Amino acid sequence: MKKKKSLTKNTFVQGAFISTLGIVISKILGIIYVIPFHAIVKEQGGALYGYAYTIYSLFLALSTAGIPLAISKIISEYQTLGYYNAKQKAFIIGKRLSVVLGLIAFILLFIFAPQVAQAVLGDLKGGNTIEQVTFVIRVIDTAILIVPILSIYRGYLEGHKFLTPSSISNVIEQVIRVSLIIFGSYLSMKVLHLSLETTVGIAVFGATLGAFASYFYLLRVVHKNKKQLHEKALSVKEPKITGKMITKKIFLYALPFIMIDIFKSMYDFIDMSTVVRTIGSMAAYTTKDAESIMSIISTWGSKFNMIIASVSTGIIVSLIPALTSSFVVGNKKDVNHKVNQAFQILLLFILPMTVGLSLLAKPVWMVFYGPSKFGPDVFSYFIYVSLFMSVYTTAVTITQVLKDYKTVFISLFTGALIKLLLNTTLMVSCNKMGLPPYYGNISATIIGYFVSLLICLYVLHKKFGINYESTLKSFVNILFSTVVMVGVLLLLRMVLPTYSLSRVMNIPIICCYTIVGALVYFILVYKSNTLKHIFGEEAFNKIKRKLKRK
Repeated sequence: MKKKKSLTKNTFVQGAFISTLGIVISKILGIIYVIPFHAIVKEQGGALYGYAYTIYSLFLALSTAGIPLAISKIISEYQTLGYYNAKQKAFIIGKRLSVVLGLIAFILLFIFAPQVAQAVLGDLKGGNTIEQVTFVIRVIDTAILIVPILSIYRGYLEGHKFLTPSSISNVIEQVIRVSLIIFGSYLSMKVLHLSLETTVGIAVFGATLGAFASYFYLLRVVHKNKKQLHEKALSVKEPKITGKMITKKIFLYALPFIMIDIFKSMYDFIDMSTVVRTIGSMAAYTTKDAESIMSIISTWGSKFNMIIASVSTGIIVSLIPALTSSFVVGNKKDVNHKVNQAFQILLLFILPMTVGLSLLAKPVWMVFYGPSKFGPDVFSYFIYVSLFMSVYTTAVTITQVLKDYKTVFISLFTGALIKLLLNTTLMVSCNKMGLPPYYGNISATIIGYFVSLLICLYVLHKKFGINYESTLKSFVNILFSTVVMVGVLLLLRMVLPTYSLSRVMNIPIICCYTIVGALVYFILVYKSNTLKHIFGEEAFNKIKRKLKRK
């Protein structure tokens, strides 16, 4: 009897669902913890936590340098071509590079943490201090020593189209991290009565502990399935590929991913450098008001945005090896199909999710964070950032996989420049017009991502012949279904209120609106054959058969 393999390769659609499921579970865990964490550290602690994570994200992007996704792409490319020795050599070189870059980034951030904190806070008084920000930055900096090598192992498995272990590792990492945030911060603040900075420091250390646990899990998976990962499905004459050639290819493939991560972090850094200063200097707002708004954007509101963004992340993880395999063998028809399918699956889920969360901003905020002066209003608009960011991230990743690096850079630079030029201007303009100033910086972010998206879509069509007719057809049906869903939910308001002063009572309200909205939406996309159009008749019928058995 043939022994069953431990690892199973995933198709693009299967991989997209597995990756997305793992990431969504991780992000849901990342949202659940904020209820007790917010109650423990309040908005000032949330702002401090947000400062640490924003800086950490920027330096993590520098330390990983896009290498994990580059490794995924190279592994997929060499595996498809049958270059097995080069594939293993690329994995070893990727591990070495990640260790060196992680160590450099760790040392730089640890040494210059006070200067970074000064750049963030400026001369503002009355909120968090430079010393507090410096401390939490140095604590979370320890995660940079392990996350890069962890990411290489994920990229290696994803390049082989083994996506389940990577998804499991995401969940393990988040469970450990969330556990330390909740129990650690509670013990620190409520039992031991330690300082706010110590409490937040313990919370951010969860990133390091979670990364260690996830790394050792993947290390075991790779070791246990070494024979399967070294299998040679093709018998071809492998050309001589030196370590120098592979290193050059890694950096060539990684550079666009570096730019994507850095420029996305730049959006956050622009907000962090301008929002508190600009809004805090306005007559109607205090420094604490400004920090509260910033904490909603950088920490509390962004937790919900991550749920939307996780759908695109899951699709991208599966798309990179799948699209690379089609591209390296010159299958233009399959490239076009996978590009359109990626956009359609993304829009199918994130459009109704975004609109639904915006409509339910008040009860959702009340359940997770309690009463807030700015929370629901900021969040109801801020959630749309995740919609545009997700679609753009997918588009720019596709552009990168197809090796149009010039367009990647132009789109990223243009979007960030628009954000920089408009951020303060729009905040001041909104304030003068009697609108909340935070509408200005959120609008600047949306405009930046939208312009970048248009650049990528135009080039993909003109240069690579991507035809969006299929996606446009699905988008019209998805948009119509979403509009009808909104109409039904607005009618439901006449019978059932959307908000309660009782935190607990908002839970059944949210559940009721979510169930009704989801039923209306999916009935409409099913009846319009949108699901069959997106997934294909064979895959669609397979899903139906499985559901009927259950």
